[in-house]
Amino acid sequence: MKKDPKLFHPDFSDEPYWWGNARPEQGDGDDVPAQVDVAVVGSGYAGMSAALELGRNGVNVVVLEKESLGYGAASRNGGSVSGGHNLGRSIGGDGGAGIAKGRKKAQLDEGRQAFDLVEELIRREAIDCDYERTGRFVGAYARSHYQGFIDKIDEINEGAQVDAYVVPAEQQREEITSDYYFGGMVVQRSGSIHPAKYHRGLVAAVRRQGAKLCANAEVQKIQREPGGYRLTSPRGEVRVENIVIATNGYTQSVTQNLRRRVVPVASHIIATERLPDDLSRSLIPKNRTINDTARVLCYYRMSPDGTRMLFGGRPRFTQVDPVITATALYRSMIARFPDLEGYRVTHAWNGNVAFSFDHLPHMGQDDGMHYCIACNGAGISVMTYLGYRVARRILAPTDTALSAFEKIPLRTKPLYTGNPWFLPIVGGYYRFRDRLDRRFS
Repeated sequence: MKKDPKLFHPDFSDEPYWWGNARPEQGDGDDVPAQVDVAVVGSGYAGMSAALELGRNGVNVVVLEKESLGYGAASRNGGSVSGGHNLGRSIGGDGGAGIAKGRKKAQLDEGRQAFDLVEELIRREAIDCDYERTGRFVGAYARSHYQGFIDKIDEINEGAQVDAYVVPAEQQREEITSDYYFGGMVVQRSGSIHPAKYHRGLVAAVRRQGAKLCANAEVQKIQREPGGYRLTSPRGEVRVENIVIATNGYTQSVTQNLRRRVVPVASHIIATERLPDDLSRSLIPKNRTINDTARVLCYYRMSPDGTRMLFGGRPRFTQVDPVITATALYRSMIARFPDLEGYRVTHAWNGNVAFSFDHLPHMGQDDGMHYCIACNGAGISVMTYLGYRVARRILAPTDTALSAFEKIPLRTKPLYTGNPWFLPIVGGYYRFRDRLDRRFS
């Protein structure tokens, strides 16, 4: 698609902005080892977290990755670290209502633990990733959504302990220099991070524990054998006692039973050119991360150095040319910040988010293989945590203290094979519902 020179900077790139100073690594150059204790399939946050905890406890680990290390969502997301307040939120912002109160409270509590774990890893492993506990502002896309904040604020604070409070419309400009929303909610126990630097720090920590990191080693076949499994890749075969499947939104047919249980949804982000200092400082006065309650949500923040707007959303639920989605995201950005009109886009990229049909993260076992899957848009904290919990399950298999995300079945839908052909239809329906909500609620 031809790029509009008024919208796109001459140095435009379709690679993630984050890769400018933290490009995904190629891993170790040797072939995969012939035998280890555990193979981790997938090198995102969950895979790295599992490998790290296993390695710290003396387990011999290999990580197998189809692309370069962290090539997927781990180096492509918006860099917002959730405190767990949004667990159970569906693709469209409904969801969670059917969760029993006790179970939901347990899930919110583990969301809190996930946030704590990210902060602990950053401190313990000395990860330089521009992390700040900045808090998050969630904008009410419709008037009725603001009332929803009031109705659920006590439950959120009791379960996740995120120090949340509502912000009426007349005070909104203390959080965001825009009148686009109908008030909102501040979640103080939330943060911002350079996601690719965080992943790079996890990779370095895993290496220190002696794990083998094999990029360009797509798992093509998994066979059960006495005492374990044999995995086949282009870089050789490896025999293992245990497997961790941590492929999330990039799950392939080699684990078809899991692939049928997650829906990969494309998420898209743009980065603006460097903004004037007075403008960049004024847009989000408290430097929070922002998202809203629309079914086709938008999420955004300033870059770690405070010079650019990074604006994301799901104008398309599938992978398309970033130039196409950049135009739609730019319009959404200008609707919220009219003063950004005329500043050009330097980067536009996309990546997959994995949703489960109950809109909750999951861990467990499938045919004896351990898995942690379905970030549902909160991947930095949730997937880091689930990787850790899966590692603990391998280390202590008879432990009866199950995770709240281990107790719930990972279900699929009849006839769903892992190909989300229905997403354009779902996207159109959600956009229609958003228009109705904003106009009439």
